[in-house]
Amino acid sequence: ITGKLQKTEFTAVLDDVSKESGRMWLQRAGGKLAMRVEIDVPQPKSVGVEGSSASIYYPKMNTVQIYDLGKAGALVDQFLAIGFGSSGKDLEKNYTVTPGGEEMVNGEKVTRLKLVPKSAKVLEQIRNVELWIPLNAGHPVQQKVIEPGGNYYLFTYSDLKLSTDLPADTFRLKLPGNVHVEKPQQ
Repeated sequence: ITGKLQKTEFTAVLDDVSKESGRMWLQRAGGKLAMRVEIDVPQPKSVGVEGSSASIYYPKMNTVQIYDLGKAGALVDQFLAIGFGSSGKDLEKNYTVTPGGEEMVNGEKVTRLKLVPKSAKVLEQIRNVELWIPLNAGHPVQQKVIEPGGNYYLFTYSDLKLSTDLPADTFRLKLPGNVHVEKPQQ
């Protein structure tokens, strides 16, 4: 899947909203997820997730931060695949799914679903997820991830295209040879 995205982040304790927008590439093949996001506004950065590794590249600082997802990799994969590559059976296995009725998002008629994680471990991180799925498509045009403290992330997608022939390097960050590498977990 390729498309545009806008991310709105709400921090409850500060009553603060921040926004980012850019483009995304996402593919689920052989049970594995690969993703790259290029944020253009307000500050350029690239985010890549592949296997058990996540990377964030900050071009203005010429720095890439690499994270080992380790045991959390499966959880991150499950979370990123919500709505993009997860079947209804997968969702029902991991979440209590409640229909929220029909609504309009960006002029498009959608069905809203509320997902509450069944896993106590996931509930520590995510209170629930809401998906807005068009009546004529199988992927969301909007998803909201709500944390236990009231913080949330709202992702709005547009110009989504299903692409089955994306080369593997589509999902790798484009880094200059002299990039400074940081591994914050070490």
